[in-house]
Amino acid sequence: MPDLTTINSFINHIVWGPYMLILLVGVGIFFTFKLHFFPVRHFPVWWRKTALSFFYSKNRPSSEKISPFQAMATALAGSIGTGNIVGVANAIALGGAGAVFWMWVAAFFGMSTVFAENVLGVKYRIKRNGKFVGGPMYYIEKGLHCKWLAVIFAVFCTLAAFGMGNMTQANSVSGALQNGFGISPQISGIVLALFVGVIIFGGIDRISKLTEKLVPVMAVIYTLAVFIVIAVNFREIPYAFSEIFTQAFDCKAVTGGFMGYGMAKAVKYGISRGVFSNEAGLGSSPIVHSAADTDNPYEQGMWGIFQVFIDTIVLCTLMALCILTTHADKTGLDGIRLSTYSFESVLGFAGNLFMSLSIILFAFATLISWSYYGEKSLEYLTDGKYITAYRIFYALVTYIGCITNISLVWDISDTINGLMAIPNLAALVLLSSKVTYSELSDKLLRKR
Repeated sequence: MPDLTTINSFINHIVWGPYMLILLVGVGIFFTFKLHFFPVRHFPVWWRKTALSFFYSKNRPSSEKISPFQAMATALAGSIGTGNIVGVANAIALGGAGAVFWMWVAAFFGMSTVFAENVLGVKYRIKRNGKFVGGPMYYIEKGLHCKWLAVIFAVFCTLAAFGMGNMTQANSVSGALQNGFGISPQISGIVLALFVGVIIFGGIDRISKLTEKLVPVMAVIYTLAVFIVIAVNFREIPYAFSEIFTQAFDCKAVTGGFMGYGMAKAVKYGISRGVFSNEAGLGSSPIVHSAADTDNPYEQGMWGIFQVFIDTIVLCTLMALCILTTHADKTGLDGIRLSTYSFESVLGFAGNLFMSLSIILFAFATLISWSYYGEKSLEYLTDGKYITAYRIFYALVTYIGCITNISLVWDISDTINGLMAIPNLAALVLLSSKVTYSELSDKLLRKR
């Protein structure tokens, strides 16, 4: 009888196989054309409505809701995690430098996917206890009138919150604290569980207030350190881009194959790690975007575009350039060791400390954001019951994640993340008539 590892491996190969990757990118291509290439043609519009809005408008939440920026910061905190550090390194180690190009492709089309997710999330959200709640489970039930499919998504999302959102991130934090600062996993687990408990018991208000401060600080510190490494090796920047584009289309012949083996690996790992990083199509981010203080679903959709742009086009690209300009990809290392080497080669021991601190901040941000995703999914399944028990259990699981060897949890969580995408992508396609360029134009473009 096959064991759990074998069963999960079989399902994972299906969930993250070529057909699923084609579906993820295909839905993005579909919405990109449907929206007339809005993220590219109207870059100034969504940039002005998001990042530049702080210079000319107040972005403060009401007493009952969170601001559009807070919603984006929480969603970005949920996706930014270790995928931007470990995910990029693994993509390059497994798929070569060309995987970076295919990460860009996934992000380019993923911007339209997340836009559609957020639009539907706001359109079909409901009010519960004075606050807006929404996400795929609501637009699947209210839009498709398919309760059973909504339940399936909510179950997978709840499970993913404890796996990829909690235990894997907590394990990354404890590992970074032990390697960088010599703190035992047991102590890390106790302190982290207490911090998580205090934050999540404050609900989305406390989570969003933390993430709106934490995410910009994380991004600035990370970007400055990355720029130092790239600046020291600036002469290697042309080489890095040459490697990315050359290996992205490496068509060395493979017997019986229509695509070069190098290109096939670059496509597979680039797209899969790109989706792992920005979560476009998984259905997680619209859960928090639906809580935003806005009456314009298309405007909230633009915050989703900004989220993917920063997560993958900016932060993942910077990490990739660090690795390639330092030639760390030639060392044979992978994962966190590959990323750490790229910083240590320039910053020495300080590079190791910086990497540890980055992992701690990135993983912690993901941990608290995913608690909200799991909570709203459980709330949907139980009609608002057991939320206090969920929060206590989530904090306890954080401790377990810190002290346990969770290699199998990583694998199972990766599978569950992929399973989340299936009902969500089906809903996006079937509800695509509710996301139109004409309505987008009426609500945004003609009001400039």
